[in-house]
Amino acid sequence: MLEAIRRCNAELGRPPSKREFKSHSGIPEYWIVQHFGSWRDAQRAAGVQPHTGNIKLTDDELLADWGRIVRQHREIPTRDRYRREGNHSPTVLENRFGPWSALPGKFRDFAKEKPEWADVVALIPEPTARWQPSLRPSASSDAAGPVLNSTGKPQHSKLAARPTYGKPIDFRGLRHEPVNEQGVVFLFGMVAKELGYMVEAVQTGYPDCEAKRQVGPNNWQRVRIEFEFESNRFNHPPDGCDVIVCWRHNWPECPPNMEVVELSSVIKTLGKSDD
Repeated sequence: MLEAIRRCNAELGRPPSKREFKSHSGIPEYWIVQHFGSWRDAQRAAGVQPHTGNIKLTDDELLADWGRIVRQHREIPTRDRYRREGNHSPTVLENRFGPWSALPGKFRDFAKEKPEWADVVALIPEPTARWQPSLRPSASSDAAGPVLNSTGKPQHSKLAARPTYGKPIDFRGLRHEPVNEQGVVFLFGMVAKELGYMVEAVQTGYPDCEAKRQVGPNNWQRVRIEFEFESNRFNHPPDGCDVIVCWRHNWPECPPNMEVVELSSVIKTLGKSDD
């Protein structure tokens, strides 16, 4: 990875952007984050001075760029569209303004008394009043109505004989978070190629999966993978597995030589659309 960064820098004659590096090298952003923590740290490790022109951006600059994409497409952009066409990372905007769904409201506040943005504001839906649940019991039932959970949102009683789903995530073809090991297997299959894995076989015995991954310019190596919903559910001989793929890593006593891929963290570094 370091050599690829140096080569891309030499070919462009300047420090490459993250998008340019991926285009030149084919190396997923996930591996950069996994090994170096951030793109800037990876550049520094390669001896390349990161471009510093956009380290400190004002709120107005970020919101104006978001508004530019709205104006261009005449609609509110998805996170994936902005990732592809915006001048900044969606994560930068989310760190500054909160969740992606908050951007329309933040832009509306920014554009007040700025007539040059009137056409964009006209495309932003008016905010609606939030529904407030009634906490009184139903007149026709002894059961209590919804209660507020710790975040202040209504939480209803669970209905019998009905399936339950994980938190909505809308990640590509997956509508909800996994709630079991089968969901982990499905999600890993969706992103395995981006994470650098070529799956050879999936089986019901231990380990669950055999795959290969690139360890050098022309070299690949076999790895044994075990799927778990949570890493602390692993109860097999550790010498039969190289990598645990899970939704949530919650095993403090995990052997130090055991690699853990926590998909709930991984998908935050990947686009929600694979186009």
